[in-house]
Amino acid sequence: MAVLPCGTTLAARSGLQAQFFPRYVVENRLLSYQRCSPCRIRASQSLSSSIFPRDPLHILHAGLPQRSCSKRGSRLIVRAETDYYSVLGVSKNASKSDIKSAYRKLARSYHPDVNKEPGAEQKFKEISNAYEVLSDDEKRSIYDRYGEAGLKGAGMGTGDFNNPFDIFESLFEGMGGGMGGMGGRGSRNRATEGEDQIYNLILNFKDAIFGIEKEIEISRLEACGTCNGSGAKPGTQATKCSACGGQGQVVSSARTPLGVFQQVSTCSACGGVGETATPCSTCRGDGRVRKSKRISLKVPAGVDSGSRLRVRSEGNAGRRGGAPGDLFVVIDVLPDPVLKRDDTNILYTCKVSYIDAILGTTMKVPTVDGMVDLKIPSGTQPGTTLVMAKKGVPVLNKPSRRGDQLVRVQVEIPKRLSEAERKLVEELANLNKAAATTKTPNSRR
Repeated sequence: MAVLPCGTTLAARSGLQAQFFPRYVVENRLLSYQRCSPCRIRASQSLSSSIFPRDPLHILHAGLPQRSCSKRGSRLIVRAETDYYSVLGVSKNASKSDIKSAYRKLARSYHPDVNKEPGAEQKFKEISNAYEVLSDDEKRSIYDRYGEAGLKGAGMGTGDFNNPFDIFESLFEGMGGGMGGMGGRGSRNRATEGEDQIYNLILNFKDAIFGIEKEIEISRLEACGTCNGSGAKPGTQATKCSACGGQGQVVSSARTPLGVFQQVSTCSACGGVGETATPCSTCRGDGRVRKSKRISLKVPAGVDSGSRLRVRSEGNAGRRGGAPGDLFVVIDVLPDPVLKRDDTNILYTCKVSYIDAILGTTMKVPTVDGMVDLKIPSGTQPGTTLVMAKKGVPVLNKPSRRGDQLVRVQVEIPKRLSEAERKLVEELANLNKAAATTKTPNSRR
């Protein structure tokens, strides 16, 4: 059922087309009208005419949604579903120049060709829709009075907005071809950047610590030499795609009780390029062919498993002369059987006899620099950690700074003793008892 304004009364249309009424239709969801109180609805109800049956008007009066509107005197105010002023970040009394300035600033930030974050394209569409309404005096007036539902009632449904890229292009035309590569249908046909490549590089323990220069072989897409990257057969010219009209995208609409829903997808006929041509026989229309290349890679000191090195412009070639992508080298370090790594420190466990722990000694321990002498102080306790300063891993991008090697002392206690060793240990035990007995009386005094 819809409501038609007729002078100062409301008429319900229920299956009957009243051609002599105005064509301005307000949907049942709007239910927003001015200076129409229940008494006027009842006055219309009293008319003896088949155009004003009692039941539909009674339903109209009783079925007003209480949640979406508030009553002030005899006027009903509908809350807008989308606040276009908030979308653009302007006040309700903003001028046209303020609205245009806010749109241009936000459109630059959220244009899909610049902002690759999830949701950026949807935000760009919301900004464009808000600007389309607020920049038009008639649409803005309807929106201010009736909200978003008023626009739908005036024949502008959810899917009836203009293409946001067309709005952007019309506003920025003459300013460098769409502000540095951004734009609507024109930008779809321009060069696109190539994809990034990933290469896994395995290093041994010491190469990762001190760095190394390695030569690696990668496989990537390069510009086709036959068609010079255009994808078209030599001697032929590309034409505008008839399926998408050169947009590179197709829009499918579906009208539902909640409005018109649109789905934007890449054109399958041209692959999103916006042009069609006889494909090159070498690259089959892609403009790129896969080739192998050997490059020299300098691995800095201090890398670890999971570190990523970026080699610019060594990824896949771009389409239509676009810039190539980058190569990301992911490091995987093989473990050392003796030394362990903890960030910039090296961990090592040293085993010493109980005699050496008691008397102290000097022993050779392995480090990343080779075998180095380590002094074990006398009386070293089991589990003691000794620090070998600056024998660890260089700090990444700061090779003059290094971590330490931490040596944990593990004292070995023999399970079996020879007869001579047992006698010596027993003599040592008796000496300790005698010393303890001598100290006891003195401590009591």
